[in-house]
Amino acid sequence: MSQENKRNVISLLIICVVFFVFGFATWINAVLIPYFKVACQLTNFQSYLVAFAFYISYLVISVPSSFLLQKIGFKKGMMTGFFIMAFGAFIFIPAAMARSYPLFLAGLFIIGIGLAILQTAANPYVTILGAKERAAQRISIMGICNKTAGIIAPLLLAAVIIKPTDSQLFKEVHLMDTAQRNLVLDALIKRVIPPYAVVGCILTLLGILIRFSPLPEVDQHSEDNRSDEEAATSIFRFPHLILGAVAIFFHVGSQVIVIDTIIPYAQGMGMPITEAKVFPSYTLFATICGYLLGISLIPWCISQKNALRVCTLLGITFSLLVIYSKGQVTFLGHHTDISIWFMVLLGFANSMIWAGIWPLALDGLGRHLKLGASLLIMGLSGNAIMPLIYGHLADNYSLRSGYWVLLPCYFFLTFYAFYGHKVKRWTF
Repeated sequence: MSQENKRNVISLLIICVVFFVFGFATWINAVLIPYFKVACQLTNFQSYLVAFAFYISYLVISVPSSFLLQKIGFKKGMMTGFFIMAFGAFIFIPAAMARSYPLFLAGLFIIGIGLAILQTAANPYVTILGAKERAAQRISIMGICNKTAGIIAPLLLAAVIIKPTDSQLFKEVHLMDTAQRNLVLDALIKRVIPPYAVVGCILTLLGILIRFSPLPEVDQHSEDNRSDEEAATSIFRFPHLILGAVAIFFHVGSQVIVIDTIIPYAQGMGMPITEAKVFPSYTLFATICGYLLGISLIPWCISQKNALRVCTLLGITFSLLVIYSKGQVTFLGHHTDISIWFMVLLGFANSMIWAGIWPLALDGLGRHLKLGASLLIMGLSGNAIMPLIYGHLADNYSLRSGYWVLLPCYFFLTFYAFYGHKVKRWTF
């Protein structure tokens, strides 16, 4: 193995750890949403403000983070991101003491800011550390780290903050008088203090470790700088990048809807939260299966572009089956409506979409690489907007009807996979 390949492997191992942290911080919201809904007495729409507060930070900070990275470098930028996330985690302590939902949302927003800085730094590493035609493979490996953390995080948090007797408690809490209800809910919300205190300490330690790691800096000037790209005066002169950012918006929005709403959806069909809490992990496991299949087949059997196309079409198919399929089935010890298992399969459909979009969207950006990456990270604000739309539909129609919001997402992703990524010049 050459010296450059060894350096790339070490760098990618470090980025694997970073992506594990991404997954842990991101997918833990799947438990927080139903938990806060009870503990803070919220509607569906209000409970999905958890996702909004967490992900709207990407829209606010992504472009500024690119300038931060240019000024202080990738390693110091990633250290800063970890420290900001730790501060957000520590805010959960006073928020729990006061049972203040706005303060919880502030903590989530700050965690999201730190995460946006980390993602802006980490994703270009994965794209450029190795051959371009294998970029989707590397992103898939990072995705496995992300989703593995996502499987562990909800189960771990649920084990700490949700007790076997809570299913009955959640049913009876609205029947209690005000004083008794406040006493019970205050005790319930304080359960988040120990896990988030530990998370804050771990994030602080990771920030220190990343600062002194052998992770190299990325020299954006060494990237491909063709003359027509050098002549571009604005990042908005790259249509395939702009459309890619929109595709990221719809992809992550649809993905977080599937994972963050599956517990309330299961509860809506009469399943207790102590049983429903495992379904986000099932969905993320299906995503990991998709990653492993992608790593095995790309590029010798199927191109990363065609894998993206297959996944977007599966997204449309499974979304329709979630909406229209009905009937009770027993699988993995759960007796429930079959539609929830098509929700789980949407995890598989989502697996290769992120990995397929990034190489196509960043292709040929040259010196605009960092700013282009930050623009794609802004697309993660879809995680903030789309769940609110789902929550509004769920409150006004039904939990199942809310999933109509998935269809326009997958239709646009299909457009980008087949045509949008080819657009190199705006024509009107």
